[in-house]
Amino acid sequence: MKSKIRIIAGEWRSRQLLFEDAPELRPTPARVRETLFNWLQQDVIGSRCLDLYAGSGALGFEAASRGAKSVSIVESNAQACRLIKENTVKLSANQIKIIQSDVFRFLAGDTSSFDLVFLDPPFGKNMAQQTCQWLEDKGWLASRAKVYVEVESKLVLEGMPPNWTILKSKKAGDVAYYLFERM
Repeated sequence: MKSKIRIIAGEWRSRQLLFEDAPELRPTPARVRETLFNWLQQDVIGSRCLDLYAGSGALGFEAASRGAKSVSIVESNAQACRLIKENTVKLSANQIKIIQSDVFRFLAGDTSSFDLVFLDPPFGKNMAQQTCQWLEDKGWLASRAKVYVEVESKLVLEGMPPNWTILKSKKAGDVAYYLFERM
């Protein structure tokens, strides 16, 4: 079954994206996306973005709509990737690259430097800290990269890379979200 999510702002403002309505895919709520992109106002235009555990791809599409130079979307679910591809074709989103892969397999591969990373792993699997550590240890981040992390609100984020600083954090229902900057 398919559901829809709306792009909030930018070139594709109000355009709808189709996404797979699967239990493990939780698109970032519009209210949370709006807050996140308000935090990132000065950072999106011309940036190189990485959207890990992308699901619907909403964060990557929102960044592309707001002027990101390139967006790499990583998602392991084949049907979700097909719908993301359909959405890129519908919007002529040539700056978006889709990678169907397990996130850790992707991060173990050839590195590239990203300015913004969106990280929204499946809830209840304790993957956020390890993913952040791999981003840092394997050289995926530009010098002052910003990393958005979305986790279940009851999870305590410990063991984050020591050179990362929390710039902002908030909770909305079952979701806690953080914006880190790599120092």
